[in-house]
Amino acid sequence: MTLLLIHTGGTIGMGPGPGGLFPVEGKLERAVEARLPKGTELLAEVFAPLLDSADVGPAHWNRILDTISAHPEADVIVSHGTDTMAYTGAALSQALAGSGRRVILCGAMVPLGMQGDAEANLDLAIDAARAASPGVWLAFDGRLWPAGALVKTDSHAHAAFSTVPQAEAPPRAGIRFAERKLAVLTLTPGLPAAAIGAMLSQLDAAVLRVFGAGTAMNDPAFLDVLSAAINRGCRIRAVSQCLHGGLEPGAYAAGGCLWSAGVENGGTETPEAALIRLWLDLSAQ
Repeated sequence: MTLLLIHTGGTIGMGPGPGGLFPVEGKLERAVEARLPKGTELLAEVFAPLLDSADVGPAHWNRILDTISAHPEADVIVSHGTDTMAYTGAALSQALAGSGRRVILCGAMVPLGMQGDAEANLDLAIDAARAASPGVWLAFDGRLWPAGALVKTDSHAHAAFSTVPQAEAPPRAGIRFAERKLAVLTLTPGLPAAAIGAMLSQLDAAVLRVFGAGTAMNDPAFLDVLSAAINRGCRIRAVSQCLHGGLEPGAYAAGGCLWSAGVENGGTETPEAALIRLWLDLSAQ
């Protein structure tokens, strides 16, 4: 067996220092190596510098994907901070859809060696790298979570994640994330249409978190900025601000402006999954 460890950073490989937790070189690699079954070859791709997950983005997703592709014989563990785990989980799940690869994401709320969750999460990840079904999974809090459906719901507890079921992603056949400008925008009561327009003017596509089952402000100026953005080629995909239930176009008249302007229905997609879908769609053009 060959295990490929892609160590991007995150709390799991940190240690205490005078100014707080900081990345400790070699800490995670040593912990993995000590846990491997006999006869297992460990390959390690270590980011330098190690990253806080707040700094992880499309270029890093591409590096992870390229490294996975370069080792077709290996099972894969990707270490990652928890704060943007849902974005990277969606990115790898959708980009690797149909590949048959098994990739296990792993992180922790407390670093290795500090009597927290790191050791159990790492043990689970190593076992899953050998035995889990093909796909991209997160080893966390005693179970495997489908990485393409993650939502981080707690900033401190070991039970930090939940999942929202997602539709199966279409095969992407080696697509990488191109340099595009995308963002997740959230509607709030009283948000000026001009503010939404200013943000959309800088973007190639956007995920718009709307109210409930798919409602938005009944403001002609808001409709105008949506229509203007879409007419110039900016894709806008709506998702609900609610964790469960998704969108139902036509259920409320208050949502009619979204669909008449050409906003796409994201259904039950999480904001992370919708953003990745748009990014890969644009990258394939």
